[in-house]
Amino acid sequence: MYSADLTPPWKKQQPAPEVTAEPGLVVEEPGTGFCGAVIRCEAGTVTLEDRFGKHRVFPLEPRGFLLEGRVVTLVRPATGPVRPARTASGSVAVPGARARVARAGRIYVEGRHDAELVEKVWGDDLRIEGVVVEYLEGVDDLPSIVSSFAPGPDARLGVLVDHLVPGTKEWRIAESVTSEHALVVGHPYIDVWEAVKPSSLGIESWPRVPHGQDWKTGVCRALGWPSENTGAVWQAILKRVGSYKDLEPELLGRVEELIDFVTGSAGA
Repeated sequence: MYSADLTPPWKKQQPAPEVTAEPGLVVEEPGTGFCGAVIRCEAGTVTLEDRFGKHRVFPLEPRGFLLEGRVVTLVRPATGPVRPARTASGSVAVPGARARVARAGRIYVEGRHDAELVEKVWGDDLRIEGVVVEYLEGVDDLPSIVSSFAPGPDARLGVLVDHLVPGTKEWRIAESVTSEHALVVGHPYIDVWEAVKPSSLGIESWPRVPHGQDWKTGVCRALGWPSENTGAVWQAILKRVGSYKDLEPELLGRVEELIDFVTGSAGA
């Protein structure tokens, strides 16, 4: 016997749009509130990774996820399992993500070259987090800069210092300004150039420059690079940096530490 559906049209549940579970697509599972990027999609399931690296597996059910607040049905890509798209820093990329309004917190680095390298590798992450990077042109004025900045719980300050070695002037300055809301970290390299892996530049190693000689000029002369324009040499070096894989781990760890500190993500 025929049974008519007497449910009014406006009360019927409308089908949700289908969205392909492409790598990096950020969705929320409403039942748990878990929000993350797609890193794997297999028959019947999708794996999400949140910004802290935690993984959760969910079934591919109709109307099972929220995309920008809209109910959607995730479907498996036609090509099969997917791999996550990554930023230059190695983080899961967030397609179409808008830059966050800048935080009150900041990250300071010593010079323009440091700032350009951080932007090249971590720029996407910094924009999503709303973190601005500025440069100091040396650390001698760091105490007055920190004092004027007045770090606090909602305005943390992170500082990256070149060649931060115990007992040096830079070390003493860093120690004097470090506090609960101001973190100064450093890498062991004389200049941020050294944080680029020699193999990425086609050289065996960074040459040693005699004490008292300008380091960049000495390096250029030893390697046969034009020493009269170190700025142009740096731009050539920067072009060879494609991702975090081209940098030494001593720099990678310190920058990630500062981002976590300024955003309050440390230990999350």
